[in-house]
Amino acid sequence: MTVRTDSSALSPQDFPRANGEARQRETILDSNRANGRMLSELKPHAQQELPRELVDFIRLLAEQSAEVIRPLFGRRDLRVDTKDDASPVTEADRRAEEVMRELIRKRYPSHGIVGEEFGTEAADAEFVWVLDPIDGTVSFTSSCPLFGTLIGLLHEGRPRLGAIHQPMLEQLCIGDGRRATLNGQATSLRDTTSLEHATLLTTDLGTVRRYQDDRGFQRLAAATRLFRTWGDCYGYLLLVTGGADIMLDPVMHPWDLLPLIPIIEGAGGVITGWSGEKASKATSCVAASRRLHARVLEILNS
Repeated sequence: MTVRTDSSALSPQDFPRANGEARQRETILDSNRANGRMLSELKPHAQQELPRELVDFIRLLAEQSAEVIRPLFGRRDLRVDTKDDASPVTEADRRAEEVMRELIRKRYPSHGIVGEEFGTEAADAEFVWVLDPIDGTVSFTSSCPLFGTLIGLLHEGRPRLGAIHQPMLEQLCIGDGRRATLNGQATSLRDTTSLEHATLLTTDLGTVRRYQDDRGFQRLAAATRLFRTWGDCYGYLLLVTGGADIMLDPVMHPWDLLPLIPIIEGAGGVITGWSGEKASKATSCVAASRRLHARVLEILNS
């Protein structure tokens, strides 16, 4: 197996900060464009289901990474480092990704890996795993449970399987584009028919202002019943389990976004970029029910 490592093309980004915002924005967009070329040249989708062993394996990855993450949650002495892009990283992020990478290499040595912390291996392989060991490191380091582990599987560049795992609450959501489950039970978005009855979520108002047109977002927030910043991947978990109706992020990396696609679609939702572009090629995200998604895009971009 030929292994390629290219960490520079996949420099991680979590929460952009005020200092150096212009530089950080270009870093994110350049990185995402590179990743888009590498991971999102999609081929026609064959309708066969994935082997059951891959679903079982994504569950194993979630369980084993959680064994690393749980003991470190809430630790007052947990060291938090700052990466070159000003995003935080901890021992939990690194060790959880190392555990998942090692499992993948042992079980599927021909598969590729794209991870937030340790870059890329064989991104042109037929199957590629996409790993975000802790999506919401800021929450994790603040002892706030609004974080999770994101795991995705691409087949020939197409997102085919995804998982969101909240290890402290023991919530595991898995989707394959056709269905989604929470701890093994079928789950779906709720059927809210109008914005005035909808709950809107996002991660950080500051990133909305920096990366998108804040005026459209403010109009959307004003049109909904409830707006909260229950964000990062936990916001998408709330969406697909009926706790919210709209979840959006103004800027995302492939490891933030690609695992979500089979989950949102499997739960009956629609997921695109901020301007309505295909989610697998986007650098932002808008996810909502089928009844609301088009109206949400209209308001955001009006």
